[in-house]
Formats: sequence, C-alpha cells, structure tokens
Amino acid sequence: MTDTTDRGRRAELERETGETRIRASVDLDGSGRADVSTGLAFLDHMITQLSMHGRFDVTIEASGDLNVDDHHTVEDVALVLGRVFREALGEVRSIRRFGSAYAPLDEALARVVVDWSGRPLAVTELGLVRHEIGRVATENIPHFFRSFATAADLTLHVDVLRGENDHHRIESAFKALALALRSSVERVSGYGVPSTKGVL
Repeated sequence: MTDTTDRGRRAELERETGETRIRASVDLDGSGRADVSTGLAFLDHMITQLSMHGRFDVTIEASGDLNVDDHHTVEDVALVLGRVFREALGEVRSIRRFGSAYAPLDEALARVVVDWSGRPLAVTELGLVRHEIGRVATENIPHFFRSFATAADLTLHVDVLRGENDHHRIESAFKALALALRSSVERVSGYGVPSTKGVL
C-alpha cells in the first residue's frame, strides 16, 4: 500500500514468484537508513550505498534460488526496488524530475542522469571486465539498472567514465545513481507537473 499524502512519500511492496520472495519499503524523505538482506553481500553493499548517499530509508528482505545462480535475485530485487520508488513518488508533480550526478571512488568515476519521464529506458556503459564480484555476476549489474528503470518508469543513463577496479566502477555508479535520484525527487514549490504536456 502507498500513502504519499498523510504519511509522506513512502511505499512498501511484497512480491513472490516461484524463484524469489521479496519485501521492500522506501521513504524518499528519509535519512539514509538501510536494512538490506538479499543473500548476496555485494548487492546488499550496493543498495546500502544507494540508500545512504540518496538519503532514502530502504528496507529489503529477499530470498531466492541462489542455489541456481544470482540472476533471479538480482533482477527481482531491482524490479521491486524500482516499483517501490515509483509508488513512493506518487503523482509526478512538484519535483525537479531530472537529476544528474558524478561520483568518484578512488580512480573510478561514474556519471548518472535520470528522468522521471514515464518512458522506461536504461543505457549503461560500465566497462566491467571481471566475471564475478562477491557471488554477483558482473553481467547482472547492468541488468539491475535496466530492471530498476523499467519498474520505476524511469529514463536512466549510467556511464562509468574511468576506473581500473571493477568494484570501484560499480560502487561509483551506485553512488552517482543515489545522488541523481536525490536531486530528481526534490520538491519544487509551485512547479506542478514538470512537462509541457501537462502529464507524465
């Protein structure tokens, strides 16, 4: 259930399939508290970065068929997280709508641009070379971003501009996403629907 009037911009969602069971909540006007347990420590670490640097309160409890591999868990966590962000946002009005940010992590530098356009699309250029980090296949990192954007009805561009260490490249991308999302959902008094069409 979502209540974006009396209780603020918060939402929670539960999704269960034959492959995963996920419960998630988000408060867009939180303080960066994270309680994330997906069974994949590296994924937990990345979502915690998103929570902290975006100042979103995020809880996720997930169980999945990790005996198969990490794909279903990574994908479904991203889908639920994207959907709960979209529901917490409510009607897209009186927000900046667009957000962009750069974030470094040591030698790595990432750029993320977001638009709450209602047209889900993700373009990612991460330049990853390792096969796996912490039981997460690196091929599933761009898939996470695409799934998140699809569920959030969000246009998302993620570019890692440089970096020698894949952990650093991925973490800088999540930090830049956090900052871009934070900027995009900021309230703008009297702005109304941020589109010449009058609707998003």
